[in-house]
Amino acid sequence: MTLWTAADAAKATGGQAMGDWSVTGFGIDSRALEPGQMFVALKAARDGHDFVRMALDAGAGAALVSRVPEGCENAPLLLVEDVQRALEALGRAGRMRTRAKVIAVTGSVGKTSTKEMLRHCLSAQGRTHAAIKSYNNHWGVPLTLAAIPAEADFAVVEIGMNHPGEIAPLSAQAQPHVAAVMNVAPVHLEAFNDGLQGIAREKASIFTGLVAGGTAIWNADLEDSDILAERGTTSFGRSTGVDWRLTEIKTGSDSTTCAAETPLGEVLYRVGAPGAHFALNALAVLAAIHAAGGDVARAAVSLAGWTPPEGRGKRHAVTLHPDQPAVDLIDDAYNANPASVGAALDLLAATEVPSRARRIAILGDMKELGPTGPDLHAGLADHPAMAAIDIVHTVGPLMRHLHDVLPADHRGTHAPDSANFVLALRDIARPGDAVLVKGSLSMQMTTLVEGLRALGEAPNGARPEKT
Repeated sequence: MTLWTAADAAKATGGQAMGDWSVTGFGIDSRALEPGQMFVALKAARDGHDFVRMALDAGAGAALVSRVPEGCENAPLLLVEDVQRALEALGRAGRMRTRAKVIAVTGSVGKTSTKEMLRHCLSAQGRTHAAIKSYNNHWGVPLTLAAIPAEADFAVVEIGMNHPGEIAPLSAQAQPHVAAVMNVAPVHLEAFNDGLQGIAREKASIFTGLVAGGTAIWNADLEDSDILAERGTTSFGRSTGVDWRLTEIKTGSDSTTCAAETPLGEVLYRVGAPGAHFALNALAVLAAIHAAGGDVARAAVSLAGWTPPEGRGKRHAVTLHPDQPAVDLIDDAYNANPASVGAALDLLAATEVPSRARRIAILGDMKELGPTGPDLHAGLADHPAMAAIDIVHTVGPLMRHLHDVLPADHRGTHAPDSANFVLALRDIARPGDAVLVKGSLSMQMTTLVEGLRALGEAPNGARPEKT
């Protein structure tokens, strides 16, 4: 399906269309580009112009460029003065021409999981467009907006930040009908001199982009909820007096059953993953869908079929030996901060394991915490869930601070990085154990998830030999 013609894209950006072409979407990675998409030659770690020819050879419908790369003189291009500004112009134009109700989501933890919940539930109620992966920054948001089909019913935009002043301009581009702040946690602390209050103000700035009469949804359970309340219109949480109140949570082995008091009366719902944090996120999803004109009852049913994305709490059964219980592997390796690690430890502690099996955590460094980093890592030892966790392995120089203060009977292996920890994987888990892998993206904890899963892929369930 054509998303942009050459003429429409040129009009939106003020650029020059070279050739008569049309595109079906957008991509920034020439290796992952789908045929028919526009390749956006952004300048980041590397100059995207160096990969335009490769993208076109792979089937790109056109390329957005600020100069004509060598060998592309007769190629389908959209030539503009600045690729980033042109992308933003396409995003604004895409937003203005769509009929979709737009929901924007931010928060220190759980943005992508919540966005995927919304995508899952809304897709059963109409044509839904949502950000791919974690495209939530200065190029991810306009990419999402530019790709909204004009005839979409719903669109979900994820908005993130690393520094003050980033969210409000992105929200202004998105012009959401509904905006939600999921939480405020000590993330990117090194960029905020005023700590959590500064982060709360930055998160609350998502409400500045709302259309007239839009709905501002905020988490009322937070230390700095009062900052969100100054601009919020609809609250959710477990606190008394909130608009959407979670009243009951029952966590099972593969789901969470919930009850909530809402403006529509009591709502019962089940989330297709265990975890209190997923239950609370799901409640915000129901509130957002209601505000966007969706059907809350249908959404509550849809939540049972949602499962977390890879790296964000997805579970894998790893069979080490035939006729013995599988290892319950919790892949939460995409990112980490004190709040999300705490939620993951709570989930691990609540996970049922067979007799004599263990609950094991493999934790990698939490990044961008500034001078408080060492203390925040060591402080994890005092998290209440630690009492139910048998062994804690640590990866990275910051996690060494946790390793050093753990009780001897809970202290596992420490390694400077994931590459070194891989060598210990063969002896980490036994049949029936529950194993959590969690860490910041740069720690490459996914390597450990892949290594643990590989242990269950050896012939006849035997473990591979050490190499």
